[in-house]
Amino acid sequence: MTTDYDPIAEQYKRSKQAPWRTYIECFTLLQSVGNVEGLSVLDVACGEGFYTRQLRHSGAAKVTGVDLSDGMVALGRQQEVDQPLGIDYVVGDAKDLRRDEQYDLVVAAYLLNYASTRAELSAMCEGIAGCLKPGGRFVTVNCNPGLDFPTAPSYRQYGFETSVVGEWRDGSPITWTFFLDDGSFSIENYRLSVSVHETVMRSTGFHTVRWHPPRLSPEAEKLYGNDFWKPFLQAPPVTFIECIR
Repeated sequence: MTTDYDPIAEQYKRSKQAPWRTYIECFTLLQSVGNVEGLSVLDVACGEGFYTRQLRHSGAAKVTGVDLSDGMVALGRQQEVDQPLGIDYVVGDAKDLRRDEQYDLVVAAYLLNYASTRAELSAMCEGIAGCLKPGGRFVTVNCNPGLDFPTAPSYRQYGFETSVVGEWRDGSPITWTFFLDDGSFSIENYRLSVSVHETVMRSTGFHTVRWHPPRLSPEAEKLYGNDFWKPFLQAPPVTFIECIR
């Protein structure tokens, strides 16, 4: 099953206000991205433009957002109307990326985890590599393929839970359920092993692949204390990958 984001676009946007997304996800992803001053950036699976706008605010010279969901792109375009930053939002499939230009940097938040087969992952990585200039980088936050999700702890204190039904193998679906004040919604990711990711990335044009664990921002320690974050950091459900073409 492929998650349809159109009916949950607004809820998914609000789910990004959860503390873990600010103090772990956003902090680690932007630290991994580094200085974007003057760069051309493509944000794949951009959603409503959460990171697209941050990259532009951080000094990227040109930023384009691509997402499969019409509803998500509509939210991004509306924010561009309300607060113009010169960002172009495009409806497009990450498995069929065809851009007329090459970028210095491609960023993706939760894209590769929607590939349920090696072929789908290969299509995504090949398209991304084709959008990059030689020496360009791809940086992504992804569902952690190194975690044994069937034995993962509860993440309810962070505002979500994960669950797996059936045999744990490549292609197994992972359900993420997010809890908001007015209800909950679920999305489905898929498991492909670390070795599959590495093999596919290198075969599609990336000569360097680096894995970065989640990091906790200094503000998070002050606001919540270290004990609050231990279950997340000891069994991290997300990981960060940096690839160089």
